[in-house]
Amino acid sequence: MTTDLHDGAAAHPAHLFARLGPDCVLDALDSIGLRGDGRLLALNSYENRVYQVGIEDSAPLVVKFYRPARWSDAAILEEHAFVAELVEREIQVVPALTVHGATLHQFDGFRFAVFERHGGRAPELSDPATLEWIGRFIGRIHAVGAIKPYAERPALNPDTFGIEPRDYLLANGFIPPELLSAYSSVVDQALAGVRHCYERAGETAQLRLHGDCHSGNVLWTDAGPHFVDFDDSRMGPAIQDLWMMLSGERAEQVRQLGDILAGYEDFCDFEPRQLYLVEALRTLRLIHYSAWLARRWDDPAFPAAFPWFNTQRYWQDRILELREQVALMDEPPLWPV
Repeated sequence: MTTDLHDGAAAHPAHLFARLGPDCVLDALDSIGLRGDGRLLALNSYENRVYQVGIEDSAPLVVKFYRPARWSDAAILEEHAFVAELVEREIQVVPALTVHGATLHQFDGFRFAVFERHGGRAPELSDPATLEWIGRFIGRIHAVGAIKPYAERPALNPDTFGIEPRDYLLANGFIPPELLSAYSSVVDQALAGVRHCYERAGETAQLRLHGDCHSGNVLWTDAGPHFVDFDDSRMGPAIQDLWMMLSGERAEQVRQLGDILAGYEDFCDFEPRQLYLVEALRTLRLIHYSAWLARRWDDPAFPAAFPWFNTQRYWQDRILELREQVALMDEPPLWPV
């Protein structure tokens, strides 16, 4: 899932990525002195375009072409700088490579960055030792993230991830007319529940986050976890980078959270009041995800990859999902606070 500085509907004409063919990718790399050997593999990414490229007389590299008009140059560079801070402290993340003194490059209207290729497997989230190890690394990331705030990147909060996405969906005709009243009612109930959760949590510390910290963005090796893809990094509460590692029934989530925090608190204090935000943040993510798909619907990659979006069944399921979230937000937090 992804986020935008530029959430206007006209920011992403579909033709912009259509020009990004293999020749353009190789020419872009050649413009900064990296000569591809013709091997090109498109990697699984919809928000941006990401390729593994064979390099003459060297190891393959990964090149990311940023979606035009999504982030400002300053916001991209701010994320690169945060990841570089983590590398300086020997935290296993994958930074943008500096080539000719820069991490962000321009070619033919596209902005791109280059990364070393890192392999790995999905972490075994059923293993308590693995969860504790992941918790230690997230704690280290957050200890650095708390040193100073972002200046260019926005915060994750009920306005940016709830109210604005709701308004976009309702204003742009994505909800079928016969479901509009039901969706509008339940999304308002859900946002009221989110506000109540935030009120119960009270004032919580905001820090620079990974932002999309789920198991798909953790590569596991014998040396432990490597955290990748800080593209969604922004300001927010620490629990945002923890709750997406939880799954299963409530008792299982309680155990998983205990394992994660056993490692996390070796490096960073955790405010228990943030547990009131777990279901609120899940609710915001669900609302924002629908709006993200809607905003990208003019990109041909999206109808091909998400054919179920914007069907009658899709919106019926979202209504049921939000009703469930309204009930979950009324339940006690995973631990007593």
